[in-house]
Amino acid sequence: MRRKLFNTANLIALLGISLFASPFLHAQGAMRPPAAVKSAFRATHYDVSATLTPSTHMIVAHALVEFEASDVSSLVLVELHANMKIASVTLAGKPVSFERDQQNPLLLRVTLNEPAADGQKITLNFEYSGMLSNEENSPVPGVRLAAIGTDGIYLLLPSRWFPLTDYPSNRYTATFKIQVPEAFLVAGTGRPGPTETISDKAPLPSVIRPGAPPPAPTAQKAYSFRDDKAEASGSFVAAPYQMTPVSVAGIKISVFTFPGSTQTAQLYGQDAARIITTFSEEFGALPDPGLTIAEIPDLSVSGFAGPGLALVSQRQWDPRGNTRLLSRLVGAQWFGNAVMPASASDVWVTDGLARYCEAIYAGQETNKEAMNRAVEEFTVGALMYEGAAPISQADSLRPFTSQYLSIVQDKGAAVFHMLRSIEGDEMFRSLLQAFYSRFAGRNARIWDFEALAQQYMDLKSQGKAAPAPVKISPNVPPPAPPPSTHILTPFFAQWLSSTGVPEFVPDFVVYRTPKGFQVVGKITQSLDTLSMPLEVRVETEGDPEARTIQVVGTETPFSIDTFGRPKPLGLILDPNDHVLKSSPNLRIRAIIARGEAQAEQGRYLQAIEEYQRALDVQKGNALAQFRMGEAFFYQKNYTAAANSFRGAIGGETDLSTKWVSTWSHIYMGMIYDITGQRERAVNEYRLAIQTKDKTGGAQETAQKYLATPYKDNQ
Repeated sequence: MRRKLFNTANLIALLGISLFASPFLHAQGAMRPPAAVKSAFRATHYDVSATLTPSTHMIVAHALVEFEASDVSSLVLVELHANMKIASVTLAGKPVSFERDQQNPLLLRVTLNEPAADGQKITLNFEYSGMLSNEENSPVPGVRLAAIGTDGIYLLLPSRWFPLTDYPSNRYTATFKIQVPEAFLVAGTGRPGPTETISDKAPLPSVIRPGAPPPAPTAQKAYSFRDDKAEASGSFVAAPYQMTPVSVAGIKISVFTFPGSTQTAQLYGQDAARIITTFSEEFGALPDPGLTIAEIPDLSVSGFAGPGLALVSQRQWDPRGNTRLLSRLVGAQWFGNAVMPASASDVWVTDGLARYCEAIYAGQETNKEAMNRAVEEFTVGALMYEGAAPISQADSLRPFTSQYLSIVQDKGAAVFHMLRSIEGDEMFRSLLQAFYSRFAGRNARIWDFEALAQQYMDLKSQGKAAPAPVKISPNVPPPAPPPSTHILTPFFAQWLSSTGVPEFVPDFVVYRTPKGFQVVGKITQSLDTLSMPLEVRVETEGDPEARTIQVVGTETPFSIDTFGRPKPLGLILDPNDHVLKSSPNLRIRAIIARGEAQAEQGRYLQAIEEYQRALDVQKGNALAQFRMGEAFFYQKNYTAAANSFRGAIGGETDLSTKWVSTWSHIYMGMIYDITGQRERAVNEYRLAIQTKDKTGGAQETAQKYLATPYKDNQ
C-alpha cells in the first residue's frame, strides 16, 4: 500500500481527472538561499563523463567545461554539490587553485593563473568524486535531488552534480557519458548515442567455498548523450528499467518503467502524446515533440522536467494514468525548457505557467468544471504560505520547498488564471502563443510577459484581433512593445509585486422598488492597495442578475437592481472563481495542506500539529481528522488512528471530501486486520463498498482486502 494516497492539494485528481499525490514534493527548508554571486564566466559547453557505482553510492567524474568571460577576471565561480570532493582543476593541463566558499559550500572558487580578457573562452577540466545516497548537503535542504543506489539512480540538474553557472537561467551545449552496471538502462536529456560495453563479466571460480557468495559481475555499460541545442540539459536516471517505445500520430515516446509498471507504459506514452498534441495546438509546435518518460524512486521529487524528459516518481505512477502531473511536465517543455527564465526572480513565467498548464489541459480534456477544480487546488496551495514573498522575489525562496511551490507555482498559476479572465479566453490563448513564439530558445523576464500581456489587453480594449505569432531568432532581441495604456499595471503590481490574498465579505440590505428590488451594500477586504474587477451575482426567484464591480481599497459600495426577489443568501461574490481569494474554509484547507507537506516528508509529529491547528478552528473537520488518522497509522499508533478515522466518518465534509468516509472505513479495516480482528475488518470493507465512492481506487482497494486480509507494511 502506498504511504500517501492523495492530499488536499490535488482534490481535482481525486474527483476524476487523474490520480497523483502532489505535483511536487512539498519539502521544508531555509526560506532564503545563499546570496547569488555574479560570476564573470558563463559555461557554454560541457563534456562530462561519470562512472556510477550503486553498491557504494559513488560517482567518479570529470567535466571538461568551456567558459566565456563577460569581463576581465581571473575568478571562475561554479556551483557543485557539496559532497563532491575535487581532486584537481586544470587549464591546458596545468593545475589552477580552487577552494570551497566557507559561507556557501555549494560554491566553488577557481582562480586562474592569469586573468581572461572580456569575451575570451577558456576550458577547465574538473576531476571529482563523492557519495550521493540521501539529501545530506543537498542544494535544497531536505530534498533529495541526486542519489545513487541499487534500486535506481537519479542525477537531476538542480543537484549540481556537475559544475554549473547561472542556474536556473544558463543555456549550453553538452555531451554526457554515463557508465553504470550492465543491468541498468540510462535515460536522460539529449540525443542518445551508441552504448559501449566497458568490460566483460568476471569468470566464476572453479571452486566456491561453502557459504561464500559468487563474485559480483563487473560488466559495465556506458551510455552517451549529445545535446547540440543551447538548453539546460544534464538530468539522468538509471535503473534495471524496461523500455517501451510508444508512437502516436508521429510523436515518439520512450517510456522507462520498473518491471512492476511495464503494463502501464503504453498508457503513459499515449497520454503524453495527447497532451503534446493539445499543447502544440494551444501554444505552437515544439521543434522536436518526442519525449522520454521515466519512473524514478520515491525518495526524490514527485515530478521533474528537463529538455525532452519527464520524470515521474513511483508514488505518482498510478496504474490508471496521471494526466495531471504529465500535463505539467509536458507543459514545461514549452515553458521551462524552450522558454527559460532570465533569472531566479523570473521563474513565474516558466514554473507558474507550467503549473497552469494542468488547468489548461483539464479544461480541454474534460470540462470547465474540471479546470475550476484545478484552480481551487492552486488557491489552497497559494494560501499555505501567502506571506512568504511576492512572486517577483522568487529568488528569495529555495526551489522545491513548500514556500516556493506555494508562491511561484500555485499562486503563480492562480495569477495566470486571473489574467485569463481579464483578457478573455481567445486573447489569452493568443498571448501564450505569442509569448512562446517570441521567446522559444530564449530567456524571458517577468517584465517581458507583462509588456506582451499589456499589448494584447490594449488590442482587446480597442476591439482588435490578436496578430499572428511571429518567430524571432534567439540571437535577435524582440521588438520594443508599442505604447501601452498601462491597464494591467495595478494588476501586476498587486499580484506579482505584493503579498496577500483578499477575503471578500459582503454586507447588504434589500429594498423594494417600483420596478422590483434593489440590493445595496458594500464589500470589505483587508488589502488597501487592491483594485480588481469582481463579479457579483444575485440569485432571485426569477433569472439571476450579475454585475461586475471594481473593488478598490478596503471598502467598496455597490448597488444592484433586480426584477425578481433576491433569495436568502443569494448574493454570490466571484461565482466563476476568477479571482484568487481566501475564505474560512479555504484557510482551514491550507492548514491541512501544510500538514500534508510535512507528512510527505515523513515528519508525522509536525503534520499532526498542523492537523490539530485545523481542528482547533473547525472541530468537526472530517479531512483534518482523516489526515490525523493517516499520520497515526504510519506511526503504527493504531488506537489513536482508529479514533481519528471514527471522527472523520462522522465529521463535516463537502462535495470535495465525500471520499473521506469511504477511505476511513478502509483504514479501519486495515487496522482491524493488523490487530487480528478479521470479522470487524470485513465489516469495514463492506461499509466502504456500500458508499460506492471510487475516489483513489477505493472500491478496488476495499474489494482486495475483503478477499485477502491486509498485512502490516503491505
